[in-house]
Amino acid sequence: MGTIFNKIGSFIHKRQPTQIMVMGFAMVIFIGAVLLTLPISTQSGESIGFLNALFTSTSAVCVTGLIMVDTATYWNGFGQLVIITLIQIGGLGFMTITTLFALITKKRINLRERLLLQESLNQIDLSGLVKLTRYVLLMTFTIEGIGAILLSTVFIPQFGLARGLWYSIFHAISAFCNAGFDLMGNVSGPFTSLTSYVDNYTITLTISSLIIFGGLGFPVILDVIKNRKISKLNLHSRVVIFTTALLVVGGMLFILSLEYNNPKTLGPLDMGGKLLASLFQSVTTRTAGFNTVDLALLHQSSIFVFIILMFIGASPASTGGGIKTTTLATLLITVKSFILGKEDIEVYERRLSTSTVRKSLGIFFIGIVVVVFGTLIISVTSPNFTLVEAGFEVVSAFATVGSSIGGSPTLSTLGKMFIILFMFMGRVGSLTIFMALSSRGIKKNPPIRYPEGKIIVG
Repeated sequence: MGTIFNKIGSFIHKRQPTQIMVMGFAMVIFIGAVLLTLPISTQSGESIGFLNALFTSTSAVCVTGLIMVDTATYWNGFGQLVIITLIQIGGLGFMTITTLFALITKKRINLRERLLLQESLNQIDLSGLVKLTRYVLLMTFTIEGIGAILLSTVFIPQFGLARGLWYSIFHAISAFCNAGFDLMGNVSGPFTSLTSYVDNYTITLTISSLIIFGGLGFPVILDVIKNRKISKLNLHSRVVIFTTALLVVGGMLFILSLEYNNPKTLGPLDMGGKLLASLFQSVTTRTAGFNTVDLALLHQSSIFVFIILMFIGASPASTGGGIKTTTLATLLITVKSFILGKEDIEVYERRLSTSTVRKSLGIFFIGIVVVVFGTLIISVTSPNFTLVEAGFEVVSAFATVGSSIGGSPTLSTLGKMFIILFMFMGRVGSLTIFMALSSRGIKKNPPIRYPEGKIIVG
């Protein structure tokens, strides 16, 4: 037995940080799938089957929210506890959880573990990583705790003390981690999410705030706490906050205008309810997966707006997915500089590096390719899905959103396997996976540069 562990340790030690990241997430998903496969996880006492358990575990670890069965009515207390634990691990990152145990046991964090933390938290350098991890853990539990307290003011009077507390904690974690899992199946029916609270200000605004905080990214929250004034924030924080605010407000106005008179969504609500529902839908499309209106009843134009918002997603080093707000901002700033004929790409009196622009282009292009080919694959393997439904499902999986208009349980076996892959790619990161597949990681610049060639574009 000792020899086996030594061989495993030797194998892991030789891997690149990106490879360990991919293997670590895969291992957590597999363990979660095994636990959810057990009959003790379900209310009926029957196994859900490994593929469906793997789908649910992947969705939880990748903080997506796509589900095969209703979380509240199918899983028992143990199964729900497994799911929320997987969500917390997936939201924080398995290396952050590992560091938590190391800090508790006072174990020294070596250089290799710091490199893994650097990759997990998407940081530029190694300095202050352990301190940042402490702040991440403290912020997470504090924000989730405050969210649970606010939610309990509604859930405890409605469900009683024990069940109300459980619902509050579960939804606070699920919202902050941008997961979208809910326990409302026993309240308003399976797969209904938070539709029964469409005009409840406490639930809607609390969940929305948790989603936004989780999607901003831990470095941004720390920067805001430290400096407090917008003018003193670093460039990354300013770009993230501005882009996030623009997308939330813009998405809200689009949804409000497109669904204002729709009798199946916003139509029956008063003006306050319309604004509240529009705001919530705009926020939740940014990778959270909750909904307070039936998404299947939206106009096609609204669904298109949802797809765009989902594809963009949250911000780097956050609990959300998507191509990220900073990727979009970098591309827009680059296009602006090109139109104005500027040599440098500038924003807030700072110049962006070429490597940042190249990485943004790579992430955007990979995202488009995955969505296009994924939509084709799902539409072929699951003929009951329309092209729009297939595209919505793929973007929802890749951006780790968790919303569905076609019904994830109706996916074919092959379709489920591809959605699992897309969720995994969305959480770990496409670039991370491609780098992990290369045994040598990123190749350094060669010592010889070729002559410059010309290509006519445009």
